[in-house]
Amino acid sequence: MLEFLKKIINKASPEKKPAAKKEVVKKPVKKTSSAPKKIVAKVPNLPKKKKALKTESSIKSPPKVLIKKPLEIKEEKKSGFFGLADKIKKGLTKTREKLTTELTSLFTGKKIDEALFEELETILLTSDVGISATTYLLDSIRASIKKNKIENADEIKGLLKEKLIELLTPIQNPLVLKGTSPFVIMVVGVNGAGKTTTIGKLTKIFLDDNKSVLIAAGDTFRAAATEQLEVWGERNNVHVISQASGDPSAVIFDAINSAKAKNIDIVIADTAGRLPTQKHLIDEITKIKRVINKCHLEALHEILLVLDANTGQNAISQLKIFNEALGITGLALTKLDGTAKGGVIAAIAKEQPTPLRYVGVGESIDDLKVFNAQEYVDALF
Repeated sequence: MLEFLKKIINKASPEKKPAAKKEVVKKPVKKTSSAPKKIVAKVPNLPKKKKALKTESSIKSPPKVLIKKPLEIKEEKKSGFFGLADKIKKGLTKTREKLTTELTSLFTGKKIDEALFEELETILLTSDVGISATTYLLDSIRASIKKNKIENADEIKGLLKEKLIELLTPIQNPLVLKGTSPFVIMVVGVNGAGKTTTIGKLTKIFLDDNKSVLIAAGDTFRAAATEQLEVWGERNNVHVISQASGDPSAVIFDAINSAKAKNIDIVIADTAGRLPTQKHLIDEITKIKRVINKCHLEALHEILLVLDANTGQNAISQLKIFNEALGITGLALTKLDGTAKGGVIAAIAKEQPTPLRYVGVGESIDDLKVFNAQEYVDALF
């Protein structure tokens, strides 16, 4: 019986092994539960890092290249493409706003009488038009009103524009390059009128017309003048002939001979600024003219007087004195983009009619424009 019971017990003891098997089954369950945790931890981190890198690189780098370059190109095109009409309107903004406001209040709902003409006279005189030009304009407007039987004061503004254009058109005379090569331009004017800047901008105009240019730094009295010209020469890629010290006539003489040897089309000669009241300096500049004539075997092609528009009626006295000494052949009126009132051109046209070649309407290298009477008057109104 005992042996029988042992056998029964032995048979019962192996049945405990399945319990061990159940524990073995639980282990793979632990492996499967831990594996997903590792996968979940890896999957979200890697994609997020890659996406962050892509978005940063794609957002930051392209705009710097694509946005800035087109803007720079457009600005360069604008400065060289637009003509006097757009530039002069911008330059004469302050003058136009003042003049338009005054004329609008003067003509709107007013009767055509002497009181109106007195107010109009005051507006023109305070705009640097000058007495002679103002008298001419008022007399012309009166005659047109009487002839056409005009009763509406608002029409006087149109008459004023018309008479201004008639007055300014005769001095609208662009510079024509003709004669033997090189074509010599001597630039003169008082201190601070803008001669050096005008020479730099004038050089750009000639280069755009496929002409070769040589600059002579004849202002040997002011060291900064030569340095400024050399800066403009570098900007235009043009050679500047200068001397540390010496006779300005000698500098210009050397420049003309150099231009002849190199077949250069145009020589632009700078001169020292001088006041029209300084007779000894005016006499000195006539010496430069004589030296150039001897060197070139014929008279100067162009004696360009640079006038600052901000000087108002003083520009007329400067023109008269320089003209008596040198025989001015053309004018360049600068700084019309400043506080200039703009009417000084009418005063020049009436009192001292001289070809107005160029007007300066800004500080950019392309802001020296050929004068056009119609566009100028349109910009004033």
